[in-house]
Amino acid sequence: MAFNWYAVQTYSGQESRVVQYVTEFIEAGDLEGLVRAILSPSQEVVQVKNGKKVRSSRKFFPSYVLVEMELNKEAMHFVQNVNGVLGFVGGQKPKPLKEVEVDRILGRESEAGKVEISEVPFETGDAVKIMAGPFKGFDGTIEELSPEKGKAKVMVSVFGRSTPVEVDFGQIEPVS
Repeated sequence: MAFNWYAVQTYSGQESRVVQYVTEFIEAGDLEGLVRAILSPSQEVVQVKNGKKVRSSRKFFPSYVLVEMELNKEAMHFVQNVNGVLGFVGGQKPKPLKEVEVDRILGRESEAGKVEISEVPFETGDAVKIMAGPFKGFDGTIEELSPEKGKAKVMVSVFGRSTPVEVDFGQIEPVS
C-alpha cells in the first residue's frame, strides 16, 4: 500500500472539527489501511493585547487539512463525506503532495513548537504612552522594536532632551 499526503479543502473554520472527526475514526481502528493521519498545520503565536500577552494558534493553511492516505475509492468517499469537507485539491483525481513539500510543512510545524512568533501591535514611528514602570505617564515615539524580546525602544522627552527608554510591549499603548 502506498500512503501519500493529500490536501483537502474544508469550510472556513471547520479544520479542527474535520481533524477531530477523522482522528476519532483512526484511533478506533475503523480506517485500517485507508487513512493513516490527518492534520491542520498550525503554530503558536503570542500577541500583546491590552498590555497582556495572549497565546493563540494560527493556521498555516486556513481552510485546508492534510491527509495521509492510500488513494482509493473507499478512502476518498469517506474523506469527502466528512461534515465540513469541500473536497480534495485536484478534484476527482488528486495528486499527492511532493515529499519535499510535506517535509517542509511538517518541519515548520515542529519548529513552531520551539519558536514563538510575536505579533507586534506597534510600528516604528508610532506615538505611544508608557503605562507602567519608572516612566509611567510619559508620551514618546517608538524608535526601535525587538519582537523576539517583547521590547520597544521609545524616545521620550526628559527635561527637554530626547532620551531612549526600553520598555516591554505590555507597558505601552498607542496614543490615539
